[in-house]
Amino acid sequence: MSLMIETRDLVQRFGAFTAVNGLSLNVPAGAIFGFLGPNGAGKTTTMRMLTTLDRPKAGEAFVAGRSVTKDPVGVRRVIGYMPDEFGVYGDLRVWEYLDFFALCYDIADGDRRKLIDELLELVDLKGKREELVDKLSRGMKQRLSLARTLVHDPQVLILDEPASGLDPAARIEIRELMVTLAKEMGKTIFFSTHILADVESICTHIGIVEAGKLVMQGSMSELKASMTSHRDIVVSVPDEAAAELARRTLSGIAGVVAVQAIEPKLGRTRLQVQYQGDDRGVGGLNRALVEADVLVLGFAEEVQTLEMLFMQVTRGGVS
Repeated sequence: MSLMIETRDLVQRFGAFTAVNGLSLNVPAGAIFGFLGPNGAGKTTTMRMLTTLDRPKAGEAFVAGRSVTKDPVGVRRVIGYMPDEFGVYGDLRVWEYLDFFALCYDIADGDRRKLIDELLELVDLKGKREELVDKLSRGMKQRLSLARTLVHDPQVLILDEPASGLDPAARIEIRELMVTLAKEMGKTIFFSTHILADVESICTHIGIVEAGKLVMQGSMSELKASMTSHRDIVVSVPDEAAAELARRTLSGIAGVVAVQAIEPKLGRTRLQVQYQGDDRGVGGLNRALVEADVLVLGFAEEVQTLEMLFMQVTRGGVS
């Protein structure tokens, strides 16, 4: 597996405060990598080092094989960086804003107009071409900022809180854009966020950082599996007699760790079954209950969410 972003024992200090403490990240090429952590965990500081804005105090980082300390210019040519603040370009028109950044990347005069049209179409702002940037909504500004990161066709997009402060519709637009950029245009996307639902729906990989240290990283499926030593299955039955029969039946099956009563719901008695096994085994539990003549009113596995995962590996929460 080729890596597009790699950090090795990365450290950043500000006086006596250590903002990033021995961070080692691996981001595969083509990944949509969600970088999670409570406020003050070191996410933005890490991104500033990856984008060569801050020099690490120790350790090393590579983007597309280029060292952020030894080849910062090379890094800047392969990344598109979207900070959490839009900037102060409100007196420019939308096309002028993109034209300015395209010129910064030495894109020829004859190529810039076509490029700008393509980018505006990609982010659905073609109808706002002549609008002043200052007159755009926050969601439109975020999309324009994302278009700006693409003017030089970078391999890697580093986005700091790209959906922060957006309404649900604008959030969905940004999320769909990131998926398009990764899946259809082959970009590697590394972004920080506090919106766990968005991460769960689009990310292929995540990393969780706290107090400057990486506490977990990997693919979405790997991370969830590593946090769950057993599967939780809730069985609903009509009464205590059925619950006792279900308990006796399930307790004798290999892989069943525990069977315990939980709070009734909708007038039904419920049991939580902790089970270590695969999907076929889960089906076997249901079949065993039916064969034991237990009247099963409900049988469902409780799937762990990313929010549950996040709360288990950090001391705090998302704010």
